[in-house]
Amino acid sequence: MKEMMKKVNLTDKEWEDLASIFSGEKDGIYPDALNGDFREAEKVWKSLRNMENEKVINIDNAWNKVQSRINENSFLEPGKPEISLFRRNTFLRIAAAILLILSFGAITVFVDRSGYFSKEIIVLSGEDQRNLKIDLPDGSTVFLNRNSELRYKSEFNRLSRAVKLTGEAFFDIAPDKEKPFTIDAGKALVKVVGTTFSVLTENQNSEVEVFVQTGKVLLSEKSGDESVELDPGFVGRTESGNIEKSVNKDPNYLAWNTGKLFYDGEKLENVFRDMKKFYNMNIIADDPAINELPWTSPIEYISQDKIILLICRSFNLSYTEDGDIYHLSEK
Repeated sequence: MKEMMKKVNLTDKEWEDLASIFSGEKDGIYPDALNGDFREAEKVWKSLRNMENEKVINIDNAWNKVQSRINENSFLEPGKPEISLFRRNTFLRIAAAILLILSFGAITVFVDRSGYFSKEIIVLSGEDQRNLKIDLPDGSTVFLNRNSELRYKSEFNRLSRAVKLTGEAFFDIAPDKEKPFTIDAGKALVKVVGTTFSVLTENQNSEVEVFVQTGKVLLSEKSGDESVELDPGFVGRTESGNIEKSVNKDPNYLAWNTGKLFYDGEKLENVFRDMKKFYNMNIIADDPAINELPWTSPIEYISQDKIILLICRSFNLSYTEDGDIYHLSEK
C-alpha cells in the first residue's frame, strides 16, 4: 500500500472529484493509480457514513493523520499553499476511508465487534459428533466428521461460495455454474460446481485427500500450479506439490458418513482399524492370532458395546475395558 501511495500524484480537481464520487454526489472514473484500492475504500466509506456512534471515527484526528501522510509522501508540491477550506471540507469526506486503508489491521477488531462488515461463521464438531450437519445458504449441505471445523463468511453465496475446512467432511453441493464452490483445505484447493464428495485435510501421510462420489471435482496444489480433475470413484491426494489420482478400492471409504461397513473375508486387524477411524473405537487383540480371523458380516452404525459383543460372540472371545480401549482375548 505504501508503495502505491508514493506514486499518487493528483491535482486538487481530481481530489475533489474523488470526494464527490465517495459521497455519492456524482458518478465518475477513478484515477488509474487509485482504481483498485479506492474502490474498496469507497465501500468502507459508505458503510461508515451512516454510523450513529460518533466515537468510532474522529474526523479531525482522521484529517490530521491523513494530512500528515500526504505531506510525508509529497502529495502536495513544495511552495504551494494548502488546499482551501472548501476543498479541505470535501477532502474530509474521504479522510476516514483513506485512514482505514492505511490502518486496516486496527479496523479488523472493529469490524468483528460491530458487525458492519461480514463475520466469519465457525462450526466445530466434537469428539462424539459424527455427521454434524450444516445447511449452507446456497442449499448445499456439509456433514462434518469428528473433531473437524468449517469456516465461511456470513456473506456466503452473495458473490462467491467459499469455505475453509480443517479435518474431514462430506459435501453435497447445490449446482451453480456462475459461482463455483471452493474449499480451502490447507495445503490444497478444491473447486466444484455441483457434486457430492468428501475432503480430508490431512490423512495419516499428511496429505489432503478428496474422494468423489458424483460429479467432477478439481483438486489443486496450493504451493504450485499442478491440478487434476477427479471423476466419480476416484481419490486424489496432494502433498508437497505432487497430486496423485487413483481409483478408490475401499468400499468403506465413506463409512463414517453412511454408518455402514461392508466386509468379505477381511482380517479383523483391518476391521479394528476401521472401528478406530469411523467409530472412534480402540480395539486391541491381546493374542496376535485374533487379528488374522476373517470377518464377513456388514456392520451398521450401532453402539460401541453392541459392536464389541457382536465380534466376541462371532469368535467366542472375551473382552475387558481399559479406559477407552477394548482388549480382546480367547475365552
